[in-house]
Amino acid sequence: MTDWDARWREGETPWDKGEPAPPLLECLDGPDGEFLAGARVLVPGCGSGHDVRALARAGATVTGLDLSPTALEVAQSFPEVGGETYLPGDFLEWHSECFDAVWEHTCFCAIDPADRGRYAAAASRLIRPAGRLVGVFYLTPWDPDEEPDGPPHASDRDEIVRHFSPWFSLIREKVPERAYPGREGREWLVAMERNTAEPGSCGRGAGGLS
Repeated sequence: MTDWDARWREGETPWDKGEPAPPLLECLDGPDGEFLAGARVLVPGCGSGHDVRALARAGATVTGLDLSPTALEVAQSFPEVGGETYLPGDFLEWHSECFDAVWEHTCFCAIDPADRGRYAAAASRLIRPAGRLVGVFYLTPWDPDEEPDGPPHASDRDEIVRHFSPWFSLIREKVPERAYPGREGREWLVAMERNTAEPGSCGRGAGGLS
């Protein structure tokens, strides 16, 4: 298992680009922007909080969640935008009140692929019925001449849909037009709507709010 806090303490964070994910900014300018702007949003694996602050700046009430205390210290060192908080926790195990949305960026590709079903189940537990999972999935993080030794771990559209389909319906998908240099054409920007509550899920039997 990757020691994410050690990576942050040692400054080995190549995934931190010092700015919000370009596909998030594209998303905020698109059809899901209005929904997110008025939503309570959870950002798992938030790191230094660039995406958290971009969402808060757009008007969302945002909770950034991360395993690494050092990452959260970095996130909290930035000036507060106005609607963001940061909490320690493992998204795969975390329980809380319901959120309107989860923003996914670099968390799904960072976890062990064997835990991807647990990620989808966690999202279903934390997103209210008719809420949304919105995110950008890094599909092909390795160049053809590189050894595919993650994290990040590759994925594909069919695998992602398979994991989330028990709880979510895909409502939008595209290859984002905006990307960090080197990620052009390698990502998948999606919005999925949470289906009606299932036993043990957000809004029913999980201690959350409907």
